[in-house]
Amino acid sequence: MSEELGVSTLRYVEAARVGSIAEGAGAAFVVDGRVIALFLSGGRYFAIDDDCPHQGASLSKGRVDGCSVTCAWHGWRYSLEDGRWLDNPRSSRGVATYPVRVVDDRIEVGVPVSETGPVAT
Repeated sequence: MSEELGVSTLRYVEAARVGSIAEGAGAAFVVDGRVIALFLSGGRYFAIDDDCPHQGASLSKGRVDGCSVTCAWHGWRYSLEDGRWLDNPRSSRGVATYPVRVVDDRIEVGVPVSETGPVAT
């Protein structure tokens, strides 16, 4: 399920600019060495791992419906809020989520800080 990380283990990295993602859509960005899908839905930004755990499709290419995204390949649905696999809520399968903040016109994603420092990009 969700692997959102605690605030003390994060650093915020710019992923995109306000206006670069249309309402109800997603886009993939490399953020600190990770491919993260960033979505805008209902005026809120959400960030999750871009790879669908089922077969690796890009979730940023999926259909957004409220606070969920449906994988374009096989229709698996994931919560944008907590990463849960919505087709089987009892399953522990899901995608990692990341906190998002907007500073001025920058959309920033909170990524984990490793013991050796940030991942090189």
